[in-house]
Amino acid sequence: MVAVESPLSASVLLLNRLYMAVRVVTARRALTLLYRDLAEVVSVTDGEYLAYDFDDWVEVSQAKHRFQPEQYDWVRTVRFQIAVPKIIRLLGYDKLPSAGVKLNRRNLFARDQNRCQYCGRRYPTSELSLDHVIPRSQGGDNSWQNIVCACIHCNAKKGGRTPQQAHMRLVAPPSKPRRSPVLTIKLSDSKYASWKQFLDFAYWNVELR
Repeated sequence: MVAVESPLSASVLLLNRLYMAVRVVTARRALTLLYRDLAEVVSVTDGEYLAYDFDDWVEVSQAKHRFQPEQYDWVRTVRFQIAVPKIIRLLGYDKLPSAGVKLNRRNLFARDQNRCQYCGRRYPTSELSLDHVIPRSQGGDNSWQNIVCACIHCNAKKGGRTPQQAHMRLVAPPSKPRRSPVLTIKLSDSKYASWKQFLDFAYWNVELR
Protein backbone atom coordinates (compact mmCIF):
# COMPACT_ATOMS: atom_id res chain seq x y z
CA MET A 1 0.00 0.00 0.00
CA VAL A 2 1.34 3.45 -0.96
CA ALA A 3 1.40 5.92 1.91
CA VAL A 4 -0.48 9.16 1.24
CA GLU A 5 1.47 12.25 2.25
CA SER A 6 -0.30 14.46 4.75
CA PRO A 7 -1.23 17.96 3.49
CA LEU A 8 0.63 19.26 6.55
CA SER A 9 3.83 17.90 5.01
CA ALA A 10 3.39 19.85 1.77
CA SER A 11 6.17 22.28 0.79
CA VAL A 12 5.87 26.05 1.23
CA LEU A 13 8.45 28.60 0.08
CA LEU A 14 9.48 30.91 2.94
CA LEU A 15 10.54 34.48 2.10
CA ASN A 16 12.16 37.00 4.39
CA ARG A 17 10.69 40.47 4.89
CA LEU A 18 12.52 41.68 1.76
CA TYR A 19 10.89 39.00 -0.44
CA MET A 20 14.09 36.93 -0.68
CA ALA A 21 13.74 33.15 -0.55
CA VAL A 22 15.13 31.76 2.70
CA ARG A 23 14.17 28.08 2.74
CA VAL A 24 11.38 25.60 2.15
CA VAL A 25 9.23 24.65 5.15
CA THR A 26 6.35 22.26 5.73
CA ALA A 27 2.74 23.40 5.58
CA ARG A 28 2.48 22.70 9.32
CA ARG A 29 5.25 25.21 10.04
CA ALA A 30 3.86 27.74 7.55
CA LEU A 31 0.34 27.66 8.99
CA THR A 32 1.74 28.00 12.52
CA LEU A 33 3.65 31.13 11.50
CA LEU A 34 0.52 32.54 9.87
CA TYR A 35 -1.70 31.81 12.85
CA ARG A 36 0.79 33.52 15.20
CA ASP A 37 0.85 36.61 12.92
CA LEU A 38 4.57 36.12 12.24
CA ALA A 39 4.04 35.75 8.50
CA GLU A 40 1.60 36.50 5.71
CA VAL A 41 0.57 34.60 2.60
CA VAL A 42 1.98 35.92 -0.67
CA SER A 43 -0.29 35.03 -3.58
CA VAL A 44 0.93 35.70 -7.11
CA THR A 45 -1.82 36.50 -9.62
CA ASP A 46 -1.00 37.77 -13.12
CA GLY A 47 2.36 39.06 -11.93
CA GLU A 48 0.86 40.96 -8.97
CA TYR A 49 1.51 40.13 -5.31
CA LEU A 50 -1.42 39.96 -2.91
CA ALA A 51 -0.85 39.58 0.83
CA TYR A 52 -3.20 37.89 3.31
CA ASP A 53 -3.10 37.35 7.04
CA PHE A 54 -4.44 34.12 8.55
CA ASP A 55 -8.10 35.19 8.81
CA ASP A 56 -8.13 36.64 5.29
CA TRP A 57 -6.51 33.48 3.90
CA VAL A 58 -9.17 31.31 5.53
CA GLU A 59 -11.80 33.40 3.75
CA VAL A 60 -9.95 33.35 0.42
CA SER A 61 -9.56 29.60 0.76
CA GLN A 62 -13.31 29.10 0.59
CA ALA A 63 -13.43 30.75 -2.85
CA LYS A 64 -10.38 28.81 -4.02
CA HIS A 65 -12.00 25.56 -2.92
CA ARG A 66 -14.99 26.36 -5.13
CA PHE A 67 -13.05 27.37 -8.24
CA GLN A 68 -9.48 25.97 -7.94
CA PRO A 69 -9.60 22.97 -5.61
CA GLU A 70 -7.09 20.92 -7.62
CA GLN A 71 -4.40 23.61 -7.43
CA TYR A 72 -3.90 23.35 -3.67
CA ASP A 73 -3.37 20.92 -0.84
CA TRP A 74 -6.10 21.24 1.77
CA VAL A 75 -6.09 21.12 5.56
CA ARG A 76 -9.47 20.52 7.17
CA THR A 77 -10.44 21.57 10.67
CA VAL A 78 -13.71 21.23 12.57
CA ARG A 79 -14.81 24.74 11.53
CA PHE A 80 -13.26 25.28 8.10
CA GLN A 81 -10.82 24.06 5.46
CA ILE A 82 -7.80 26.08 4.48
CA ALA A 83 -5.63 25.94 1.37
CA VAL A 84 -1.94 25.28 1.97
CA PRO A 85 -0.28 28.49 0.70
CA LYS A 86 2.47 28.19 -1.89
CA ILE A 87 4.50 31.11 -0.49
CA ILE A 88 4.61 32.94 2.83
CA ARG A 89 6.64 35.98 3.91
CA LEU A 90 8.08 36.52 7.38
CA LEU A 91 7.08 39.93 8.71
CA GLY A 92 10.04 40.55 11.01
CA TYR A 93 12.96 38.67 9.49
CA ASP A 94 15.28 40.30 6.97
CA LYS A 95 18.45 38.17 7.19
CA LEU A 96 19.86 36.95 3.91
CA PRO A 97 19.36 33.37 2.73
CA SER A 98 21.99 30.74 3.43
CA ALA A 99 24.42 30.23 0.57
CA GLY A 100 25.58 26.89 -0.79
CA VAL A 101 23.98 23.50 -1.31
CA LYS A 102 24.28 21.18 1.66
CA LEU A 103 26.05 17.88 1.14
CA ASN A 104 23.55 15.44 2.59
CA ARG A 105 21.87 12.17 1.65
CA ARG A 106 18.67 13.79 0.41
CA ASN A 107 20.49 16.14 -1.96
CA LEU A 108 22.79 13.37 -3.21
CA PHE A 109 19.87 11.06 -3.99
CA ALA A 110 18.09 13.94 -5.72
CA ARG A 111 21.18 14.97 -7.73
CA ASP A 112 21.62 11.42 -9.04
CA GLN A 113 17.81 11.01 -9.44
CA ASN A 114 17.89 7.76 -7.45
CA ARG A 115 19.98 6.20 -10.22
CA CYS A 116 22.93 3.92 -9.47
CA GLN A 117 25.92 5.66 -11.01
CA TYR A 118 27.49 2.35 -12.01
CA CYS A 119 24.71 0.25 -13.57
CA GLY A 120 22.45 3.20 -14.45
CA ARG A 121 19.26 1.71 -13.00
CA ARG A 122 16.84 3.65 -10.78
CA TYR A 123 16.02 2.24 -7.33
CA PRO A 124 13.93 3.20 -4.30
CA THR A 125 15.97 5.10 -1.73
CA SER A 126 15.88 2.07 0.57
CA GLU A 127 17.78 0.04 -2.06
CA LEU A 128 20.51 2.64 -2.66
CA SER A 129 23.68 3.43 -0.77
CA LEU A 130 26.32 6.13 -1.07
CA ASP A 131 29.71 5.18 -2.47
CA HIS A 132 33.03 7.00 -2.28
CA VAL A 133 34.41 6.92 -5.82
CA ILE A 134 37.94 7.04 -4.40
CA PRO A 135 37.61 5.02 -1.16
CA ARG A 136 38.44 6.81 2.05
CA SER A 137 41.03 4.12 2.72
CA GLN A 138 42.83 5.44 -0.39
CA GLY A 139 42.57 9.09 0.56
CA GLY A 140 39.10 9.86 -0.84
CA ASP A 141 37.20 12.71 0.82
CA ASN A 142 33.58 13.56 1.59
CA SER A 143 32.75 15.85 -1.31
CA TRP A 144 30.21 16.26 -4.10
CA GLN A 145 32.89 15.13 -6.56
CA ASN A 146 33.65 11.90 -4.68
CA ILE A 147 30.27 10.54 -3.52
CA VAL A 148 27.68 8.90 -5.78
CA CYS A 149 24.56 6.79 -5.44
CA ALA A 150 25.16 3.07 -5.90
CA CYS A 151 22.85 0.10 -5.70
CA ILE A 152 23.71 -2.56 -3.15
CA HIS A 153 24.96 -4.98 -5.81
CA CYS A 154 27.29 -2.48 -7.49
CA ASN A 155 28.57 -1.18 -4.16
CA ALA A 156 29.43 -4.69 -3.05
CA LYS A 157 31.07 -5.47 -6.39
CA LYS A 158 33.22 -2.33 -6.23
CA GLY A 159 34.18 -2.86 -2.60
CA GLY A 160 37.08 -0.78 -1.32
CA ARG A 161 38.47 -0.13 -4.79
CA THR A 162 38.36 2.73 -7.27
CA PRO A 163 36.18 2.24 -10.37
CA GLN A 164 39.31 1.66 -12.44
CA GLN A 165 40.58 -0.98 -10.03
CA ALA A 166 37.17 -2.71 -10.08
CA HIS A 167 36.87 -2.42 -13.88
CA MET A 168 33.69 -0.37 -13.49
CA ARG A 169 32.65 2.89 -15.11
CA LEU A 170 30.64 5.83 -13.78
CA VAL A 171 27.50 6.83 -15.66
CA ALA A 172 28.56 10.49 -15.31
CA PRO A 173 31.31 12.30 -13.39
CA PRO A 174 29.90 13.55 -10.08
CA SER A 175 29.80 17.31 -9.55
CA LYS A 176 28.47 19.88 -7.11
CA PRO A 177 25.04 21.19 -8.23
CA ARG A 178 24.59 24.94 -8.63
CA ARG A 179 21.30 24.84 -6.76
CA SER A 180 19.45 22.47 -4.47
CA PRO A 181 18.64 19.27 -6.40
CA VAL A 182 15.49 18.78 -4.34
CA LEU A 183 14.37 22.30 -5.24
CA THR A 184 14.99 21.57 -8.91
CA ILE A 185 12.61 18.62 -8.66
CA LYS A 186 9.97 20.82 -7.01
CA LEU A 187 10.23 23.45 -9.75
CA SER A 188 9.48 20.82 -12.39
CA ASP A 189 5.98 20.54 -10.85
CA SER A 190 3.56 23.18 -12.18
CA LYS A 191 2.09 23.44 -8.68
CA TYR A 192 5.21 25.35 -7.61
CA ALA A 193 5.48 27.59 -10.68
CA SER A 194 4.89 30.70 -8.54
CA TRP A 195 8.19 30.04 -6.72
CA LYS A 196 10.32 30.74 -9.77
CA GLN A 197 10.21 34.52 -9.72
CA PHE A 198 11.50 34.56 -6.13
CA LEU A 199 14.48 32.33 -6.84
CA ASP A 200 17.46 33.90 -8.56
CA PHE A 201 19.83 30.96 -8.76
CA ALA A 202 22.75 33.16 -9.76
CA TYR A 203 22.80 34.54 -6.21
CA TRP A 204 20.69 32.44 -3.85
CA ASN A 205 20.31 28.78 -2.98
CA VAL A 206 17.37 27.69 -0.89
CA GLU A 207 18.20 25.55 2.13
CA LEU A 208 15.66 22.76 2.66
CA ARG A 209 14.67 21.77 6.18
